[in-house]
Amino acid sequence: MPSTRLQEELKQTKPFKSPAQEALLSILVTADRLGGAQEDAMKPFGVTATQYNVLRILRGARPGGLPCGEIGCRMVSRVPDVTRLLDRMEQIGLVGRDRDRDDRRVVVARLTAKGLGLVNRMDGAVDKLDHKLVEAIGAAKLTKLSRLLEEVRALLD
Repeated sequence: MPSTRLQEELKQTKPFKSPAQEALLSILVTADRLGGAQEDAMKPFGVTATQYNVLRILRGARPGGLPCGEIGCRMVSRVPDVTRLLDRMEQIGLVGRDRDRDDRRVVVARLTAKGLGLVNRMDGAVDKLDHKLVEAIGAAKLTKLSRLLEEVRALLD
């Protein structure tokens, strides 16, 4: 049986145990490469892809902001300590936090003007990666891929 491109990329000499194993590894390798491309796009702006994710979440929640726990639930990649992530972002002026008026135990994070300006400037860099995928693969195939990946995630929930 001829080797697959993934086998070659991983320098794997034996065939995969199953199509499921190959698909899983392909998803993981692809996610890693896409994450690296996204990190490269974020570097000129001085933020990580995780920080960009928070900026986008808070932009979508404007003007009210979100409790820290809700931000964590909406993250693309789970982080163990959202509070510490927000601490760093607050120190550089991208987010602000206040106690909720009704429940003082809840801390609400909001995007600052500086954070909003930054995330808006970053959109073009992120859009370039999106356009690259659409041009290379096509919108219809990407939509099909998204539906297939939804099925995989549904199995894991």
